[in-house]
Amino acid sequence: MSYEMIALLMFASMMLMLITGQRVFAAIGSVAVISALLLWGDGGSEMAFSAAMKLMKWYPLLTLPMFIYMGFMLSESGIADDLYRMFHVWFGPVRGGLAIGTIGVMVVVSAMNGLSVAGMAIGATIALPELLRRGYDKIMVTGVIQAGSSLGILVPPSVVLVLYGMIARQPVGQLWLAGAIPGLMMAVLFIVYIAVRCRLQPHLGPVLPREERQVPLGEKMKLLRAGILPFLIFFSMTGLFLMGYTSLVESSAVGAAGATLAALFRGRLSAKVMEATMRKTLGVSCMFMWIILAALCFGAVFDGLGAVRAIEGFFLERLGLGPWQVLILMQLSFLLMGTFLDDTAMLVIVAPLYVPLVKVLGFDLIWYGVLYTITCQIAYMTPPFGYNLFLMRAMAPPEIGLGDIYRSIIPFVLVMTLALALVMIFPQLALWLPEQHYGK
Repeated sequence: MSYEMIALLMFASMMLMLITGQRVFAAIGSVAVISALLLWGDGGSEMAFSAAMKLMKWYPLLTLPMFIYMGFMLSESGIADDLYRMFHVWFGPVRGGLAIGTIGVMVVVSAMNGLSVAGMAIGATIALPELLRRGYDKIMVTGVIQAGSSLGILVPPSVVLVLYGMIARQPVGQLWLAGAIPGLMMAVLFIVYIAVRCRLQPHLGPVLPREERQVPLGEKMKLLRAGILPFLIFFSMTGLFLMGYTSLVESSAVGAAGATLAALFRGRLSAKVMEATMRKTLGVSCMFMWIILAALCFGAVFDGLGAVRAIEGFFLERLGLGPWQVLILMQLSFLLMGTFLDDTAMLVIVAPLYVPLVKVLGFDLIWYGVLYTITCQIAYMTPPFGYNLFLMRAMAPPEIGLGDIYRSIIPFVLVMTLALALVMIFPQLALWLPEQHYGK
């Protein structure tokens, strides 16, 4: 059997296991280990062991549980609720102000947690009921929450970029800096769209009633202080890192300690909060570690087969495609897979093939990490089976149907596609900040 057929059989086996509902790490890892044993005999078992040792020796992996802990601590202690209340009061007098404030909350939650699920949970449980109660259009606000929550995998500290850095062997610090400007640019594009749409159609995002806007200045300042607390944690963490006072891992420890002290300062650090935070942190961290381990093993088998060189020859020599055409085809494949897989599964399935190919094509792997992440964001929200669509359906109130959810994301997907095009046309949007900081 040819190596190309073996590679195809491995992919088919893995996809079959995923379709039958198996865990992502179990599907990928088991196919990799069984293939290695069948191909190389007893020596193939060393691949899984080598991947495990590589994972355990990767020092930046310590950032993963630290940032996840920081996000869950701020969420479980209710500090994220204070943040939304601050935006609610300060942006209420503006048409569409609460929707704009919700995007602001999502950006901060993304900077606290690095996961899109956290933003979705906060948006659907806190922001959505408030927006509906105050007369906002249900289709528009559903799209706002889905779009805003997707920023969690792009705005630093993005957990997805940590995984990409591990698999692509790229510096996580540079990836985070590369995602900062595109992530903020996308948030600004969302805000501009909401502001223009609500100005043209005021009934979609009415201003708050006068009695609710007449909040005493002292109360406004108190809310501002409560809402600024997460910003202080984030800027102290990233500021120390950018100024060179702390390493990446040390910055994550600063963030985790800052979140704990913030909860203590607000009088919300209880045994119940600590237990919930630790349980969720442990669960999510272990899940990601198993997925990285499976991906490393799978990539080692593919590298041994020479599948990357075969795919390179197929696209560049047999089909005669140019580098940009191949890159666009790869992005389209992410959109297709995103209809039934989450971002982590997509990354570990195709990264062993795509990352070496991107390098051969002459593109920057840091830049490509940002492209991959934005494409995942779009895929998350693309019907019929986008991951975020079903998360929203599970969390939304009964009056919001699946048809409403599908309709709500159309304009935001177009905005995200515009952002993707801008980063592809102007690579410096992603590369300028890491080049400035690291002196390239």
